[in-house]
Amino acid sequence: MLNKIGKVYGETALIKLIICGLIVGILIALFAPPLISVVKVFGAIFVSALKAVAPILVFVLVINALSQKAEPNSVMKPIIKLYVIGTFCASLVAVTASFLFPVTLHLQTVEDASITPPSGIVEVLQTVIMNGVDNPVHALTNANYIGILVWSVMLGLALRKAGPEIHSILGDLAKGVTQVVQWVIRFAPFGIMGLVADAIGTSGIEVFLGYGKLLAVLLGAFFSVALIMNPLLVWWHLKMNPYPLVFATLRESGLYAFFTRSSAANIPVNMGLCKRLGLNENFYSVSIPLGATINMAGASITIAVLSLATAHTLGISVDMPTALLLCIISTVGACGASGVAGGSLLLIPVACSSFGISSDISMQVVGIGFIIGVLQDSCETALNSSSDVLFTATAEFAKWKKEGKLNSSDLVPKSAD
Repeated sequence: MLNKIGKVYGETALIKLIICGLIVGILIALFAPPLISVVKVFGAIFVSALKAVAPILVFVLVINALSQKAEPNSVMKPIIKLYVIGTFCASLVAVTASFLFPVTLHLQTVEDASITPPSGIVEVLQTVIMNGVDNPVHALTNANYIGILVWSVMLGLALRKAGPEIHSILGDLAKGVTQVVQWVIRFAPFGIMGLVADAIGTSGIEVFLGYGKLLAVLLGAFFSVALIMNPLLVWWHLKMNPYPLVFATLRESGLYAFFTRSSAANIPVNMGLCKRLGLNENFYSVSIPLGATINMAGASITIAVLSLATAHTLGISVDMPTALLLCIISTVGACGASGVAGGSLLLIPVACSSFGISSDISMQVVGIGFIIGVLQDSCETALNSSSDVLFTATAEFAKWKKEGKLNSSDLVPKSAD
């Protein structure tokens, strides 16, 4: 009986199982609250397992990819360019939305001694640089992806001159780690069930009502970038209908990221999606963890919207040059957000300082960010993570198009095994 159930489970499409887990989680939260404390354990296990395997996966795959003779630079440069342009354009969308629909906040004193925001962009950049030269063992154990990338890139390049035996061992190791990741991802339906039940059961809808307009501007900016701006960037490169690829990345990457609320935990999911899109592992094994570090369109939206809401609340007039400066600060700050404890919210004081707003006031806005963070952070992470796959695929598909190898069917991922 158990073998039959296991066989059916293994042969059923993962996305169908995830939808079932999502529905069951909602039903538990609404009609069986006592079970939440039980099923939320599955969510904690799933997220912890993804976070545990992701640093090893990145380290091994990047070393294996760069130790081969293939040169990834031909695709990596366009990917990085798309990451930066996408993040900057997202901040422009956020600023525009904030001007069209200005939001004022009810600021209250928020005391949290454990929160220490960076003092400025220089500190953010310094943090990124110091993370890059972190001890490799420390970087792996603490999931410091900037440090992991730096060391794996250097080791991969150094091992290019190694013998075929070493390359064979690295290839087998990469396959082994990938298999472990696939096993973890098959647990996703149970993890999603626990995560959604816990989120609905503990937060409820009441907490969002007082900040409805702020959430509306944030979510409007997130969806505008995901469904309008990003597709335009894809069309600009491919001159093809971008929406099959856009919807695939939102459905198969954004859905995971929405509930895990962690770009790092979503790295294995994104790599699996890239594989099913037929992309070159030598490219996506580097670009996906890099994107989880610097491709932060959602973070730039959060920083810009909340900073301008603070300015509007205080009656500060923001001219166009200052708004442009905010876009630049949001872009640079968002790229360093993953290396700062607390993510994008702790970059708000940095952006507010460009308006001359004191840290005491801006930290109150950080507190508001944590209140709405259940929904805001979920959507932000979904946009960030799905964009990693979207831009990685776009850059490689553009290369295929130049070579006359790209078909519209390539924009749809193959079914999971």
